[in-house]
Amino acid sequence: MKNNYNRTMTACFTGYIVQAIVNNFAPLLFLFFQNSYDIPISQITLLVTFNFGLQLTVDLVSVGFVDKIGYRASVIIAHVLSAAGLMLLTFLPDVLPNPFIGILISVMVYAVGGGFLEVLVSPIVESCPSDNKEKAMSMLHSFYCWGHAGVALISTAFFYAVGIENWRLLALVWALIPVFNAFVFAKVPIAPLIGGGEKGLSLKELFRVKTFWILLIMMACAGASEQSVSQWASAFAERGLGISKTAGDLAGPMAFAVLMGLSRLFYGKYGERIDLERFMTYSCCLCVLAYLVIALVPIPQLSLIACAICGLSVGIMWPGTFSRASEAVPRGGTAMFALLALGGDLGCAGGPTLVGLVSDAAGDNMKTGILAAVIFPILLLAGIFIAPRKDK
Repeated sequence: MKNNYNRTMTACFTGYIVQAIVNNFAPLLFLFFQNSYDIPISQITLLVTFNFGLQLTVDLVSVGFVDKIGYRASVIIAHVLSAAGLMLLTFLPDVLPNPFIGILISVMVYAVGGGFLEVLVSPIVESCPSDNKEKAMSMLHSFYCWGHAGVALISTAFFYAVGIENWRLLALVWALIPVFNAFVFAKVPIAPLIGGGEKGLSLKELFRVKTFWILLIMMACAGASEQSVSQWASAFAERGLGISKTAGDLAGPMAFAVLMGLSRLFYGKYGERIDLERFMTYSCCLCVLAYLVIALVPIPQLSLIACAICGLSVGIMWPGTFSRASEAVPRGGTAMFALLALGGDLGCAGGPTLVGLVSDAAGDNMKTGILAAVIFPILLLAGIFIAPRKDK
């Protein structure tokens, strides 16, 4: 029975690679778009805000949408929209009078697909028969890290070898992955999220569960702990070490993403031997330590190493909180997974914003901003001890 779901798990892993593609490919072209289409930097920045803002909206809308049409139809639609957005990006800016509108429409289409993938893939994995669901969840989330690293490395190599002006060809190649995976999802078995014919909790019922609110805060803190350092790692590398942006991206965000992926891969491989709560506790403590080194140690090289170690420490936070939620609120259903994804995305947006605001108030001192953000792993650590294993 479990072997029948191996293809389902593989399709879910690929689904997270698709999400990494739609989130990270276009930003590699932002400077090229700015120069080629004469788009001001303020509008380029709006693309990032629009992408993640629309994904937040999808998190909310999916609560009432997914259960009505089913997980299979929803996840196929998510892949089709992801592919369509990438394909539209190759010609829409050139055929519309305003190139920025063409890019914006393309981003809108694949952002909806990426938002649905974030809501759908985790519960599909959770529903698959498995001896250790925490292990499967950690392995799943590691694939976003590998997708992120792969998109950056392969795209950079392509631009160097073929020329960035041929980016449309690469966009079509990336679009083939969601197209192929949509056909896979049309055939693989998908188990019900809640067995025994039971229905998931409604939003009203879910909001009455005290444990859910603790988990929602934990999820927001997981996203904030991850992105507060990740978004600023390149700037640390450039300013602190005086290296180029390309080298800074590799030494900062790339090292962060790789170590975060290794953390998730480690738990995905050996999770049956490791207590999840203990692993999350140690990870939070390591994260706090990394934040303090970044903020307080006046040695740039150590700050950069601490940025990478922070990636290692935050790896289990997001998938671990998902697993804790599934165990604590087993009838949470689609509503719970969608709202947890929403909470995580809010944390991803709020963490770097806090760092930026505090840094600006402290005279452009990023170390002070990072020090303020240490509150996020501390709150997550508190939530681990407060949230019960099983809600009554």
